[in-house]
Amino acid sequence: MLDEIKKDAGERMSKSVASLKQEFTKIRTGRAHTSLLDHITVEYYGSPVPLNQVSNVGVEDSRTLTITPWEKDMVGPIEKAIMKSDLGLNPATAGTVIRVPLPPLTEERRKDMIRIVRNEAEGGRIAIRNIRRDAISDIKDLMKEKMIGEDDERRGEDEIQVITDKYVAEVDSALAEKESELMEV
Repeated sequence: MLDEIKKDAGERMSKSVASLKQEFTKIRTGRAHTSLLDHITVEYYGSPVPLNQVSNVGVEDSRTLTITPWEKDMVGPIEKAIMKSDLGLNPATAGTVIRVPLPPLTEERRKDMIRIVRNEAEGGRIAIRNIRRDAISDIKDLMKEKMIGEDDERRGEDEIQVITDKYVAEVDSALAEKESELMEV
């Protein structure tokens, strides 16, 4: 019973960390990276489709992304989707190739980005602590139903705390990595 609770908590915490890292890839740094456009969807024959499924997204240089749509008539919708996104990018079209220059980040913008990243990290920590709370309440329920003893309850809670500390440390290291990436000039 306890092993199942620990395993479930560990898996859920792992998913929370993975989700946080996925959110971090959407927050742009000074370098061009194709994952920057991963969350953008384009209207394609009446249904929203991820950008990377209707075009080829590549990196031209450290400050420019190139998008080559597979169909000529997709250039307009792709441009609109990029402009509507919350990234603040202005694509430039040259025939069938769309170039997306990334403007350099100002010091003020970097600090705003760091504030956003810290909020995301705190959300990740809160999610992990909520999973810990759920796991501990499951352990307490087992104790109330007399399925485990007090020693097992205490040991289970300690092990859940160790798992929690491990994943909170992962969140902190991902945050530190993203902050240093944002402060690079």
